[in-house]
Amino acid sequence: MARGVDLVRLTVLALLSVRPSHPYEMHRFVVDTHKDYVTGLPRSLYHAVDRLVRDELIAAVQTSREGRRPERTVYELTDEGRAELATRLRRLLEQVGPDSLTFTAAISLMGCLPKAEVERALRVRAATLEGRVVAADANLKGLTESGLPPLLLLELECERALRAAELGWVRGLLVRLESGEITWTGSLNRELLGWIDEDDESPHPREEQEKHREPSGLPGDDAARLNTPGSSR
Repeated sequence: MARGVDLVRLTVLALLSVRPSHPYEMHRFVVDTHKDYVTGLPRSLYHAVDRLVRDELIAAVQTSREGRRPERTVYELTDEGRAELATRLRRLLEQVGPDSLTFTAAISLMGCLPKAEVERALRVRAATLEGRVVAADANLKGLTESGLPPLLLLELECERALRAAELGWVRGLLVRLESGEITWTGSLNRELLGWIDEDDESPHPREEQEKHREPSGLPGDDAARLNTPGSSR
């Protein structure tokens, strides 16, 4: 994975760019929309929330408790968090790295950027990919002419094929964006999270994981929040 890329953190920022939410709601959205690049749930999501609060990229805006449910804290994106999200998403869409998972995550969350910015970033990526395919072709031609056995060229052939396939897909996506087949106004709207039923009675995913969580060392209300006793499922 590209150095410095925290995909769980990025996903939390993206979801909070749509609307303020509590961690359980975000956890359910990640699971229900099959964002499989987010691993280690639910612990990783709660850890990401805690780090984002510490870094002042998100902030708690409301804490409530309904009946026998665990206490839930709603978070919102700060201006700094919104800027961080936009910068990281653009970078992941533009730059061709060694790990395709980061690009998958960026594509999954790209609606958090204005459509025009996504198109610009993808054009940059397409140009980079095209250059790498051309370079790979030249490299393979030179090595073949030098007499290098085909067996020793398979790695380069594989890399060239993967880059060419990605280039074709990105070009196709750009066509769909430019034609209006895929479109959105501004960034993702609140309706994309609105289908989640907030009255769901399923156990809060933090209940069980808090039984095993190490002390956070946070003072006051935060410490109490992080050490809410779990209930049996």
